[in-house]
Amino acid sequence: MMAEQKVLRHQVKTDVFDGNNVSLALSRSNNEIDLIALLSLLGQVKKQLIMFTFLCALIGVAVSFLLPQKWTSEAVVTPAESFQLEALKSQLISMNVLGVVYHADSHTLFQSFLKRFDSQSLKASYLSHSPFILSQLNGAKYTANDLHRSVVQVSDKLTSESNVDVKHPEKSPYESWTLKFTAPDAQDAQQVLDGYIEYVTREVVAEEMKIIQSNLALSISNKQRKLSLERARLENARNVAIQRLNYSLAIANAAGIKDPVYSNGQAVKDDPDFSIALGARGLAEKLSIEKSIHDVAELNADLLNQQHVLSQLKAIEIKDIDFSPFRYQMPPSLPIKRDGISRIFLVVLAALFGACAFCIWVFGKEAMQNQARLIGGRPHPAEESSL
Repeated sequence: MMAEQKVLRHQVKTDVFDGNNVSLALSRSNNEIDLIALLSLLGQVKKQLIMFTFLCALIGVAVSFLLPQKWTSEAVVTPAESFQLEALKSQLISMNVLGVVYHADSHTLFQSFLKRFDSQSLKASYLSHSPFILSQLNGAKYTANDLHRSVVQVSDKLTSESNVDVKHPEKSPYESWTLKFTAPDAQDAQQVLDGYIEYVTREVVAEEMKIIQSNLALSISNKQRKLSLERARLENARNVAIQRLNYSLAIANAAGIKDPVYSNGQAVKDDPDFSIALGARGLAEKLSIEKSIHDVAELNADLLNQQHVLSQLKAIEIKDIDFSPFRYQMPPSLPIKRDGISRIFLVVLAALFGACAFCIWVFGKEAMQNQARLIGGRPHPAEESSL
């Protein structure tokens, strides 16, 4: 038995590549793996192993160049600081003093910016005229569907992400968001992200100015209506007063009361509806004065104040204000590292895969040949020679 095991440990087989005899990789006695035999087997095919591994590495290099490149530009933004909104607040001072209450809130402006940044309609509007999209199309030889398809594909790469941990918001000292864009070229990624941020900023500023102008116009219209109603009320009161004076004058003339009744010591009970205490002369003079007043605001301070406020509101000019609804913690960056795995890692991975695949193939083929010999009942040529 010892002699048989010794023969089995030193038996030889025909090499599958060059016909050379090598040691068996498997011990037939106990079906245990003989590492020395395996290494000996690989030593016989080391040239083929090196060549195949090198070939796989070359394939990995080719694949690394054929894979689409992805570069991501990032920008980190936070809500605007107070000094960034000074121009806007100074524009609102005159409005707030005159009763048009509107406050510039940095948090509200920042939320408006983020909402518009994620707007698909704004993305489509910007990208459809972007040189980046037009350069990807075939010059003027593209259809509306081609443009729409490209815009949709690129718009998905414009993303925003909050840097605040939702589970532990107390760990974040301030609110910040990261804006990203991925493109096949690093400079394109930076330029598109920077251009889109500026585009959204202009939209937010324009929208904010429209809101201010709308509030101002509504306030002016509201005050005009109130002033008109107040003037109509005073006009009606004046007309009623004039009519009452006419009736009082007629009554005083009919009663023969020419002078005020309290001037000559007479005591009369005056009519509460049509007073004749002034006498005919006094009533005639008062009636003349009332008719001479052409503007009811002449003797009404409140109405004069309302007219002054209205004139001041109409004199306000809403100018174009340049402000930013956010502050950069990091402006759009120029990517210096490609997304995904590096070329070196891909080449090494391809080489390791090739080496492993080649070793598995060699060991598998050797095992299949040994199994075929056992099934056929034929002894190995080394066994025949020993017998």
